[in-house]
Amino acid sequence: MNESLRDRIVDAHVHVWTDDTEKYPLAPGFQKDDLWLPSFTPEEHFQYSRAVGKVRMNLVQMTWYGLDHSYILDRIVGDPTTFTGTGMVSAVADVSLPPPDRAMRVLAAGGIRAFRVRGGRARTSFGDPNRWLEYPGYDLMFTAATEDNLGLSFLMGLEDLPDLDRMCARYPDAPVILDHVCGVRIRDGLFPETELQALCRMARHRRVMVKLGPFQALGDGRAPYLDLLPLIERIVDAFGPERCMWESDSGGPVVMQNPHRDYQAAIDLILDRADFLSAGDKEQILAKTAADFFFA
Repeated sequence: MNESLRDRIVDAHVHVWTDDTEKYPLAPGFQKDDLWLPSFTPEEHFQYSRAVGKVRMNLVQMTWYGLDHSYILDRIVGDPTTFTGTGMVSAVADVSLPPPDRAMRVLAAGGIRAFRVRGGRARTSFGDPNRWLEYPGYDLMFTAATEDNLGLSFLMGLEDLPDLDRMCARYPDAPVILDHVCGVRIRDGLFPETELQALCRMARHRRVMVKLGPFQALGDGRAPYLDLLPLIERIVDAFGPERCMWESDSGGPVVMQNPHRDYQAAIDLILDRADFLSAGDKEQILAKTAADFFFA
């Protein structure tokens, strides 16, 4: 691996939390037993990622912290050259909460650059399930994203894409990030052609970006993940490398079988196995796309 690139990789999606629930309490309704692991701190991530290089991270707010971003904000403030963040705000009106656009700007002042939107859960919460993004709170979020260049990071399935497609047409300058390739998977060795076409149609919106990963969840789940190369090639061909960023989803629900081996294998898949990518494409996907958005 190119030595300079080793120290510029950005992992665009890492979940972190601490076992110190006195300093960083869990949100109401959550208990320690709800956590997948007692903790997953950046230092625990470094135990295997630092074997690759000086990896920077986008820290994604954990659900069990609710809207209290103290933990990731403290980590960002402590080392803003290594950490950035993706937070959560409520788009649903609540007199006890600030409007979502104001909440986004407050958190952005602390170093958070994107805000997560959950598709499936919102569909069942209110309004027309086929037009759930038209709730007024989302208009405020898209407006703030446009005006302040803040990302809206969507955890959603393909069934939610038609509504997002309409919102991207309405707000063409809002940065939108599609987490986990919108759930497109190679299942039982079958290539997801129909699903992939639906995902790639979103590339017509110039500010839509996509996170490539987590490789341990997109196919048979076994390193070196060679079964994913045709999928990656199609996505990069549609969006261009300048709108693709690699993510490990470390700390997420689908764990790597052997993090020390599999984390390296995920990076090697892009760097050494994806012959359809130029050296510049590989640098863009592993480092520059995420760095230009999250750390610029």
